[in-house]
Amino acid sequence: MSTTRPRAEGRRWFAPAVLVGLAGTGLCALAGAKPWAAPDHQAGPTLVTASGGHVPLASALGLVGLAAWGVLLVTRGRVRRGVALLGALVAVGLVATAVAGRSSALDSARNATVDLRGTSTGTHLTAWWVVGLVGAVLAVGAAGFALRFVPAWPEMGSRYDAPQGRAEAADPADMDDTDLWRALDEGRDPTDPPARRSDHERDH
Repeated sequence: MSTTRPRAEGRRWFAPAVLVGLAGTGLCALAGAKPWAAPDHQAGPTLVTASGGHVPLASALGLVGLAAWGVLLVTRGRVRRGVALLGALVAVGLVATAVAGRSSALDSARNATVDLRGTSTGTHLTAWWVVGLVGAVLAVGAAGFALRFVPAWPEMGSRYDAPQGRAEAADPADMDDTDLWRALDEGRDPTDPPARRSDHERDH
């Protein structure tokens, strides 16, 4: 009973955390490809010499975060915990990029624009910086839940493993309700002794 309750609590957070993580990293990947800063509208003539205001690192980290969530869904055990840790590090990096990218985007947009009258050119943040910051915060929150609850999250069934990679069946006394249903779904009787299960599998 003491282990069933935390597992059930962890499973409740599986779908929300995955959806929020995908949304957050996806927003960062999209926002990083857009300008986070732009020159102010001025009455006099200006010349844009380069495409400024972009923070490509946010887009790159966002794509890595998306890939991490995809891998997390199809892995198990220590590999899955390692991927969850990687996703958390990427999420922290996204927050740092959003914070540091604010000033760098403004400087980039300022340097890319020349006021032909010789006066200083002002710049402002665009809505894409806000999108990137929100996405980074969402990514951090989802990664925190992943680190906390990933051991209790549902895993891909062993039916997708190669036959030689399938582990020995667990003792029914050590299995919870979810594991019992998973065994039945795979066509195994979890109440059979291990010896009988081995003979049955060899016969088939």
